[in-house]
Amino acid sequence: MEQEEGDLDSLVRKRIRALRVAQGWSLEELAGRAHLSQSSLSRIENGRRRLALDQLVTLARALDTTLDQLVETATDDVVTSPTIDNVRNQMRWTIKASPGMSVVRQRMTEPPPDNPARMRAHPGHEWLVVLSGTAILMLGHSRIRLETNQAAEFPTMMPHAIGAESGPCEILGFFDRDARRGHQRDADGGTAQRAPD
Repeated sequence: MEQEEGDLDSLVRKRIRALRVAQGWSLEELAGRAHLSQSSLSRIENGRRRLALDQLVTLARALDTTLDQLVETATDDVVTSPTIDNVRNQMRWTIKASPGMSVVRQRMTEPPPDNPARMRAHPGHEWLVVLSGTAILMLGHSRIRLETNQAAEFPTMMPHAIGAESGPCEILGFFDRDARRGHQRDADGGTAQRAPD
């Protein structure tokens, strides 16, 4: 038990320093943001001062993180296998840290619909990147061509559809909870063209 507490203590100290360095802040800058003296912060980072809960809360805020994230130790289940949907040509992963989020990899062979009535609009937000080929994103009245390694991000209340241009394309999409639900409803019973869900 003492070993585990010592490991957590060391991990939290390393995390504080790593987050400070990632922000490009000196000891003095973070100490000022956390209302600590520079020497106190230095001793916290170097293990020469006891970690107090009130200081951890203040440091977490100053580092724009949460206390939970600062002391999190879970390293189990870091590998996630996809759910495979052969009918839709998709692989789907959930993001454990944000259970409402999902990541979808999809191969598309059909162009997007010509009929605007087949475009969908629903609450949410999507981000996608083209892994290979060329995709066409219909977004409102715009027709946007996305080549390999290009990405698009948009609110899903804008009518949208996506498909391939002259040959297969593969995309990786990130969907928040609302966007994922909107696409699931369309795929399960709606009339709109299927898109990554």
